[in-house]
Amino acid sequence: MPPQSPVPTLPPTAPATRLHRMGGFIWAHKAMILAGLVMLGLGLWQGRLLLIGPQLATDKARRVRLIETVVATGTVQSPFRATIGSQITGTVAEVAVDEGAVVAQGQVLVTLADNELAGAVVQARGAVAEAQAHIREMSELTLPTAQASLRQTQATLLNAQQTYNRAAELIRKGDETRVVLDAAKRDLDVAQTQVRTAEVQVFTASAGGSAFVTARTQLDQAQATLVTATSRLGYATITAPRAGILISRNVERGSVVQPGMALMMLAPAGQTQLVLSIDERNLARLVLGQTAIASADAYPGEHFAAVLSFINPGIDIARASVEVKLTVTAPPPYLRQDMTVSVDIEVGRSENALVVPARAVHEALSSAPWVMAVRDGRAVRLPVRIGVQGTTQFEILHGLAEGENVLAATSPVAAGQRVRALQP
Repeated sequence: MPPQSPVPTLPPTAPATRLHRMGGFIWAHKAMILAGLVMLGLGLWQGRLLLIGPQLATDKARRVRLIETVVATGTVQSPFRATIGSQITGTVAEVAVDEGAVVAQGQVLVTLADNELAGAVVQARGAVAEAQAHIREMSELTLPTAQASLRQTQATLLNAQQTYNRAAELIRKGDETRVVLDAAKRDLDVAQTQVRTAEVQVFTASAGGSAFVTARTQLDQAQATLVTATSRLGYATITAPRAGILISRNVERGSVVQPGMALMMLAPAGQTQLVLSIDERNLARLVLGQTAIASADAYPGEHFAAVLSFINPGIDIARASVEVKLTVTAPPPYLRQDMTVSVDIEVGRSENALVVPARAVHEALSSAPWVMAVRDGRAVRLPVRIGVQGTTQFEILHGLAEGENVLAATSPVAAGQRVRALQP
């Protein structure tokens, strides 16, 4: 068989060569081309966003009932506290109550050893009895004896006077000697002296006399000593001055106590107060009689009412705050002294307020607050006037209409920029 000749191949045409070369170029630079396409797409997207604006969440201005409050924390306290101590130096014999106990007025709290004090009372009573007996002796014996002696000396004086008179008459007639008259005169002088002595004895033993006054003074002194001794004996028993709760106890059996030592602290029963420190910037918004809602940190789910009853006229310079007190009209049973509480004091209320979220108001604490609203697809800066300020919402008194959309203060837009509002 004769050999076959090879089939000749045709050379590529010019267009095919160009396509081949282009495909190789694209394949060789595919990463760069892909990146370029991505950048082109992003550019087209950003251009679209510039034309139609970003889509951002907004909030509508709406009308609601709004309550403005001043929020603060404080503690539970009674209007005053009584420090219980001893009025004498002594050794504690018994402590009858524990810390946290509810006590009644006059209830025994602490007893001191009283042997020496009781002995002093017995001694004082004996002195009183002795002084009383002395007065009875004067009224029952000394005075009657002095009165009887006076009567006797008066009779003797009368007899001596009559004897002297007879002797003088006889002397005048010449019937008697001078010796008899002199003797009668001596007897008369003695009788007169005896009468004066008896009169002094009667006077001193009578009420108002020196002996009686001395005896009465001794009795008064003895009675005063008895009162003092009895009082000191009473000081050995320390009782509750009022009904209340013992919030601290610093004494134990066997302790030696002295006047001035604080043994216990009593929170009297009755009115309960909440003591708060309010930032002085809120002082102008506080008025006596404002109502508040409080809750104890230990019971966050429980709430109770209180009324603003005191605003301290002074300012705490170190903390730039003012102390206020609220009265709790019906304290719940779980409330304890020094318990931490959170309080919302109502300082303003609007029943039909046009409100926006607090997060939408720029420079809310300045004199020129403003909001960024959305009008005709663009962000518009609007100055506003703020009324009642709630915890999460502010009342807008002027500058915004009901139903208008506002942007959050953190939204990354400028005034005049196109925006697509995303309805809440």
